[in-house]
Amino acid sequence: MARLSLGKPFANAAEKVDKRWHWHKLPTPLGILVLIGIRDRLREQNLHDTGLPDGEPPAWDERHLTARTVDGTYNNLQRPRMGAAGTRFGRNVPLEHTHPEELPRLVEPNPRTVSRELLTRDEFVPATTLNVHAASWIQFEVHDWVFHGHDPSGRQWQIECADDDPWHEHPMRIDATKPDPDRDGDGRPATWVNTETHWWDGSQVYGGTAEDAKTLRTGELGKLAIDDRGLLPEGLEPKDPDYTGVPGAQWVGLTALHSLFTREHNAICDHLHERHPELTDTQLYDKARLVLSALIAKIHTIEWTPAVISHPTTVRALNVNWWGVLGERFDKRFGRKTSNDVVRGLVGAPTRLHGVPYSLTEEFVSVYRMHPLIPDDYTFHSVATDEVLQERSFRELQALEVRERFTELDMDDVFYSLGVAHPGAIQLHNFPRALQEFHRPDGTVLDLAAIDILRVRERGVPRYNEFRRLFHMEPARTFDELTDNPEWARELERLYGDPDRVDLMIGMYAEPKPAGFGFSDTAFRVFVLMASRRIEADRFLTVDYRPEVYTQAGLDWVDENTMRSVLLRHFPRLEPSLAGVDNVFAPWRRVR
Repeated sequence: MARLSLGKPFANAAEKVDKRWHWHKLPTPLGILVLIGIRDRLREQNLHDTGLPDGEPPAWDERHLTARTVDGTYNNLQRPRMGAAGTRFGRNVPLEHTHPEELPRLVEPNPRTVSRELLTRDEFVPATTLNVHAASWIQFEVHDWVFHGHDPSGRQWQIECADDDPWHEHPMRIDATKPDPDRDGDGRPATWVNTETHWWDGSQVYGGTAEDAKTLRTGELGKLAIDDRGLLPEGLEPKDPDYTGVPGAQWVGLTALHSLFTREHNAICDHLHERHPELTDTQLYDKARLVLSALIAKIHTIEWTPAVISHPTTVRALNVNWWGVLGERFDKRFGRKTSNDVVRGLVGAPTRLHGVPYSLTEEFVSVYRMHPLIPDDYTFHSVATDEVLQERSFRELQALEVRERFTELDMDDVFYSLGVAHPGAIQLHNFPRALQEFHRPDGTVLDLAAIDILRVRERGVPRYNEFRRLFHMEPARTFDELTDNPEWARELERLYGDPDRVDLMIGMYAEPKPAGFGFSDTAFRVFVLMASRRIEADRFLTVDYRPEVYTQAGLDWVDENTMRSVLLRHFPRLEPSLAGVDNVFAPWRRVR
């Protein structure tokens, strides 16, 4: 939501109105005002600095003025390491509330028991307002934003398994999170480091290291390498199949998006070269990266998010974030003639940090745990006739199977098939079985549901009720107040005993959702704060979102394109299926 601060009295009033009537039950104009008040309170009380680790940024280069760096340094010219890879996650709750849980509380109730009894998918529950690209998209985005890395020390947590548990090892062993190497042992709560940049900079497309970035380039006209099937050339893939990092999470849906946006980068390079033949290979690459990263941020802000939380108030607020209160048509016709970000939107407005250095936060990571979106079973259809081509399990679509699947299936058939299929609803008893027994490419088997539960506790994110209190929401006094599903309430009571013990993720999956919401209002509070912050803290989306940096052709590309136009540029055979579809993350039309 764009910037409009009405002061503490208004924030106090908005909080009281929300607690009594709930913002999502109010008329849209009043609901937006209440969200503005909520956001102002969150900016005041829910941005907390964990400190910038010691170390010098790379040597200065004039290129840094007009180009994103691979490691995220020099986005902020006054604090060059702010938001860079290798810097700490911040917090959205006061630091005294962020001490990691210790044994025995760390494993109470048992994460494996929580996984089996509250999360196991007995029957697939679809999210019927969405398609599977909504699931692929958030994974694509998270790979740009966050990764904690792996602890080289081999530290592990041991989780006891019940006698009747078919897990392959007793006890279950879960790797500990890699500790912050720059902790000074001063008694403050533990911190963790993001291996990725904190910026919205397309690093999942461009690589996270200078070596990766160089390898992915062709060296001609700024372009990225891609083979005739739209995949990375085989020589550029990880050579060791026992990889354990982000590449190990690849699957067909995610690979399709990587292919799509690699193609889009190259199309932007062609467009810019045609209009600016004087630009060098490096200059074309830099500007195309700026354009593609901004386009991805736009798609997430005004297409993916409104599809997942399709409440009239949030749809309007998200469009105001990007286009301003006067809207897209006014902006395109008359331009952005004011620096007021309510009128013009956050993009191109002044950069703002609200007194706290920018970073993504552990609370942000915790509310984006959306694994239930992934189905276990997939049917692939012909985009031309809708005939069934293949039926596959998720395990048959994972990292080591991706290349084989794309030798059997055309990319546009894959896009079509995922576009007409539903993801899972984000709720209890709907976690993918394939991820409860996730076979990683290195041979390790993981229960990602149990890991998700443990990670939130391990990293000092408060449990559900305390989290709500710290985000200025009412806690659930009883299990029947926490959820509107009586059967779930009894299950939660049996496992937790006390509502204050309920895990954050479990509470968010169980609570009633606002109309049109795919995830909880509790998770949305973090989004209210951080959705704006990711834009307004970024120099390349604020003060340097201008022709002198992007070129006017580059800015026009961002303004004029959507996820639909990106898809149809590279896969025109999808047009009949997208006809009449307002949002490409909603279900597509079946062809006849």
